[in-house]
Amino acid sequence: MELLSPEELEEALRRIGAERYHSNHPFHRLLHDGKLTRGQVQAWALNRYYYQAQIPVKDASLLARLPTAELRREWRRRIEDHDGDGTRPGGIERWLKLVEGVGLDPARAVSTAEILPETRFAVDAYVHFVRDRSLLEAVASSLTELFSPTIIAERVSGMLRNYEWIHEDTLAYFTPRLTQAPRDSDFALAYVKAHADAVEKQQAVLAALRFKCDVLWSQLDGLYYAYVAPGFVPPGAFVPEAA
Repeated sequence: MELLSPEELEEALRRIGAERYHSNHPFHRLLHDGKLTRGQVQAWALNRYYYQAQIPVKDASLLARLPTAELRREWRRRIEDHDGDGTRPGGIERWLKLVEGVGLDPARAVSTAEILPETRFAVDAYVHFVRDRSLLEAVASSLTELFSPTIIAERVSGMLRNYEWIHEDTLAYFTPRLTQAPRDSDFALAYVKAHADAVEKQQAVLAALRFKCDVLWSQLDGLYYAYVAPGFVPPGAFVPEAA
């Protein structure tokens, strides 16, 4: 591999997203197209909560390594976006509203007792990756946000259109993300393009984004295997009520 220009590096990152982002996963196609039962949507909401709840945890470990106040202020916004600031709800609280809106007690999500092992392993691996890898790799792993506005728009419109028991307030989590994700990804992309100034660093950046895509994809693999086909729910995991 030769050293890429910043523009070529961005193109390579975007190609990874086009190929590997979880918008391409069969479970998401079923979710958006209204092909899942209420119980299957509940399983998705409950498991996804663990990912949402761990985002500020991984961001706090990254924040601690940023070398300047300016960078720390920029990254601190991500934590406030998910944890809230004490005066307004954050993404975690809004996700619990989604859990409630699809018919589950939010306490079941908060306990994390019923999540799939694939969910726990994948999310914990992401937290550990951000904690243990280089700062550049940690920042690069967040670049799946480059692709999230498209999947959010598809998800919201598809779920509102196809599930009569889901309403706009149920999906209120996603509205702020349409502006937060582009803001955050613009910053992260600029940082990566400025600091990935050697072949080895660029390879590490590309690998970090592939890893993050795998984290998201593997969570949906677990959901599909347990709740769609073949339908093998592991011991202790959430079991939807019979329709």
